[in-house]
Amino acid sequence: MTTATKKCPHCGRWTEWQQQPTDQCQHCGQALEPYRVASDEARQRLSEQPVSSLMLIEIKPEDGALVRGLKYLIRGGQLAFAALMAFMIWLVTALAG
Repeated sequence: MTTATKKCPHCGRWTEWQQQPTDQCQHCGQALEPYRVASDEARQRLSEQPVSSLMLIEIKPEDGALVRGLKYLIRGGQLAFAALMAFMIWLVTALAG
């Protein structure tokens, strides 16, 4: 296993680096990639948030059968539209090279 080295952003000295977000400087003990740890934490918080009601229409159990049926139809349309847009973006980027 080859070991890499990285210059510490805090003390400016070179230290061994295992390319993990939790790696710390051998000299000052500070995190070698503090922005990466913050980014991972922010990504985790974002993934734990519920899906916005703007994304998908909310279907409540107390809605009547007709209203629930219409909401399922609308949600299907929303998902089909999102799938179509994702395909179009993929197609454009694939053709662009």
